Amino acid sequence: MTDAKRMTMRAGFASIGVAGTLVALKLWAVAATGALSVAASLADSAMDLMISIAAMTAILYAQRPADEDHPFGHSSVEDIVALGQAVFILISAGVIAVAAVMRLLAHDTAQLHQETQGVAVMVISIVLTLGLVWWQGRVARATGNRVIAADRLHYMGDLIPAIGAIISLLAAGPLGLPQIDSVVALAAAVMMALGAVGIGRAAFDALMDRQADPALLDGIATLARHWPGVRGFHDLKSRTAGSRVFINLHIELDGDLPLREAHDIGAGLKRTITLAYPQAEVIIHKDVAD
Repeated sequence: MTDAKRMTMRAGFASIGVAGTLVALKLWAVAATGALSVAASLADSAMDLMISIAAMTAILYAQRPADEDHPFGHSSVEDIVALGQAVFILISAGVIAVAAVMRLLAHDTAQLHQETQGVAVMVISIVLTLGLVWWQGRVARATGNRVIAADRLHYMGDLIPAIGAIISLLAAGPLGLPQIDSVVALAAAVMMALGAVGIGRAAFDALMDRQADPALLDGIATLARHWPGVRGFHDLKSRTAGSRVFINLHIELDGDLPLREAHDIGAGLKRTITLAYPQAEVIIHKDVAD
């Protein structure tokens, strides 16, 4: 196993461990305080645990080599998992939002309990999340793994609901504002729904073979345009599958070039593209220039 794969595996297991710890802590905090904002943070951590497990599964499955049935590999499993996660997040956000609205409309506002213990749990949650985000950032930079980078981004977004839960717990008792708990929970539900829509849209686009990021395509076009021996190029096509990007490119060469020289030009360009964009799988076709 390479160092990059070993780091990726460790980051995946760390994500699952932190998420599981946070779920246990927040379960106790919800039972102790009755805070809906903490419940929203609990739901978010529970989804984090599911997402981390699914991401780890996807990482393991996506690393399987291409075979006869899957000549382009297995990285599309990442998009399938992400789409399922997005649906689950949307449902959970809807449940939290409905509960928050019903509590706001109720004549008797629910009172919170043991706010200090709840704040302590949320502070621990923030510290653990910050530690995980730091480690995932190191792994993402070292390996270029986009699954870890996306998981890191998701955990960074979790910090806001956690901070909101602390604010609601502090304001509920001393300031006599228990309603702020429902407001924070409603805001957290909206953020979860927006995040789910973004995740779902990206996964759906990948499953529908939408082209890769225009900036990546522009970079590849620039490399091909200025590569020695290439007189032109056309039919630059792409599609994404999980963390992989598949590129097809036709380059135009002098028809009188020896076969070995033509091969070296194409191989050199392909090597340069994959160095610049490690997530790319590149196929280059050689045509005779007019």
